[in-house]
Amino acid sequence: MEHKAKLVNASYVLFLSRIIPFCCFALFFFSLSAHALFVSPPKDPIPLIQETFPNFTSISDKQGDPLIRTIEGADGILGYAFETDDIARIPAYSGEPVNMLVVISPEGEYLASKVLEHHEPIILAGIPESKLWEFSDQYVGLSVKDRIKVGGKTEQGYVPIDGLSGATVTVMVMNVAITKAATKAAESLGIITPSNGIIQPISTIKKDVFEKKSWLDLIGDGSIRKLYLTNATVQEAFDGTEAENIDTVAKSKSNDMFSEVYYALADIPTIGINLFGESEYQWLTNSLQPGEHLIAVFGNGYSYKGSGYVRGGIFDRLQVHQNDNEISFRDLDHTRISDLYALGAPSFKEMSIFKVQAHHEFDPGASWQIELLVRRQTGPIDSVFTSFRGSYDVLEHYVDTPPAIIPPKELSPTEQIWHERQIQVVILLALIGVLILILFFQDILVKHPTFMHRLRHGFLVVTVVLIGWAWGGQLSVVNVFTFLQSLFKGFSWDLFLLDPIIFILWCAAAVTMLLWGRAVYCGWLCPFGALQELINQVARYAKIPQFELPWAVHERLWAIKYLILLALFAISLDSLALAEQFAEIEPFKTTFLLKFDREWPFVAWALFLLSLNLFNRKTFCRYLCPLGAALSISNSVRLFDWLKRRPECGSPCKICAKECEIQAIHPDGVINMRECHYCLDCQITYSNDGKCPPLKKMARKKRQQMSSDIPVTQL
Repeated sequence: MEHKAKLVNASYVLFLSRIIPFCCFALFFFSLSAHALFVSPPKDPIPLIQETFPNFTSISDKQGDPLIRTIEGADGILGYAFETDDIARIPAYSGEPVNMLVVISPEGEYLASKVLEHHEPIILAGIPESKLWEFSDQYVGLSVKDRIKVGGKTEQGYVPIDGLSGATVTVMVMNVAITKAATKAAESLGIITPSNGIIQPISTIKKDVFEKKSWLDLIGDGSIRKLYLTNATVQEAFDGTEAENIDTVAKSKSNDMFSEVYYALADIPTIGINLFGESEYQWLTNSLQPGEHLIAVFGNGYSYKGSGYVRGGIFDRLQVHQNDNEISFRDLDHTRISDLYALGAPSFKEMSIFKVQAHHEFDPGASWQIELLVRRQTGPIDSVFTSFRGSYDVLEHYVDTPPAIIPPKELSPTEQIWHERQIQVVILLALIGVLILILFFQDILVKHPTFMHRLRHGFLVVTVVLIGWAWGGQLSVVNVFTFLQSLFKGFSWDLFLLDPIIFILWCAAAVTMLLWGRAVYCGWLCPFGALQELINQVARYAKIPQFELPWAVHERLWAIKYLILLALFAISLDSLALAEQFAEIEPFKTTFLLKFDREWPFVAWALFLLSLNLFNRKTFCRYLCPLGAALSISNSVRLFDWLKRRPECGSPCKICAKECEIQAIHPDGVINMRECHYCLDCQITYSNDGKCPPLKKMARKKRQQMSSDIPVTQL
């Protein structure tokens, strides 16, 4: 049996020593080939402004609120220039905004519109970047007073401009950014008249209003609306275009259904509970933040989902419009529906719930429209699209619309985010306070092993559930690269304050690294590390055999994570976006941000790393984690060393080294604080006089000395 166990252990060692480097290479290759981003390097706006005004005499720095440059000539002001990122920072296809330089005349006419920086992967689809520039040039000659619409058929009151085949979402977002920024700039300059300061507050949904209704009732009273398209309607929209004779159908089928889309505001109780049932409705709405809403969409025929959400996480066939807002949806906003609860509900090929994020300022009491984009391919890359809209007006008794008010001073985006997440902030600060108390009183706690283990495991559960899955508070090595780049490019607190949970965790990591080293974050506050340890603990409880690598192999595998860190750092110097893709070796995004709802290779990688913990504790943390490698570099500035050792530790006693479940204790008894996760197990053994050999020896000597001091008369 002993010989067989040694063979199994040796096989496992060989497997790990080979599979870990192989997996690193495989994920590296996958990131390179499957999901790399093209990034346009930022351009200096001054030469572009000079091209627009060859006879200028001066160009001011960015000034005022919003930030605007003034261009002057011999006869006075020639125009104004501003960047969309400074005024209307709106995420595009890649999740990052397209920064545009916009130049307008003193009368409000667009004189130039140039792309300064983008993170769009359009180049991977075979579309030259020059096409993006050609799109932006269409604004020249238009006015900030115009209502500009991208693509589709001409609508009354709108000025149409051509879209960009293959980058529809990108150019639509660019249009919103340009027009919003231009409107705010023109209002501040007095070119157009701003609103009088009186604001109609956003309506709120009455959560206490509910009526039992069937599907036909909801259709009949307008709670659910329908957009119905026939083949003839769609063909008529393409008549006169390059796609007129593409994807046509026989005349006998011209009146057949092309697409039917039902849609409704699903967080209204009467609609949501009747459609999905009360328990499902509560599950869908419990996670909504203030200002967020749910739109239900059901469809047959032409797919409203398209394929963009699979390739890049964006639904490129469906949009919601309200006033001047154009709302697009990403995969993180989408929930698939499998069944309808409403009596008499028909069957649908596709059923979805889309979350409208709070920053869209969607008003549930105001009219809105759903837009379905229909595309016909005219070539390998080129295509023509048109759109169809259906309107929605909420029933008055579903919402509470307050009277118009004069708004108080607006909170900045950073202040608003912190205000909205103040409960999370308080809870997280309390958790960190509890952790600091544990560390300060560790010498007392380790004398109570059962309580200490339960306390630690409970804390790890909270770390996984709250910090990880509920709040998405998982630090990444990408945060380190972003911080380093900001130091060189101009540090701004606003960038780091936009996510309160991440900011607080970094502050906690910085403080604990200074006092105790990186071990505290990795051992207590890292959600993925906590999840690994809990899985391993369950495996040990279930008596699953555990395997440890020989020390000679183990200490050499430590180097892998430092090599990964160096490689990622080198890539980040050239392109931070590209480094983000290669940083997918961290399974954090898959596990906590997307909750395993993404492409199978990423899910398989995360599950593989987690499954290793059934046999070996925290394999990823020990050998592959670039974040742990980055944090361990700070170990040399650690102020305190509160992990106690005795002269006998390591020679002759090796109990702590054998019991250390991440092998952070050298055979000579020295604790490697670059690898330690501060679980305090060694301190529990250190304080246990029934387990620690030096302590047992001291106790035995003390008893012998006491017995030798007893007077003869007492014997």
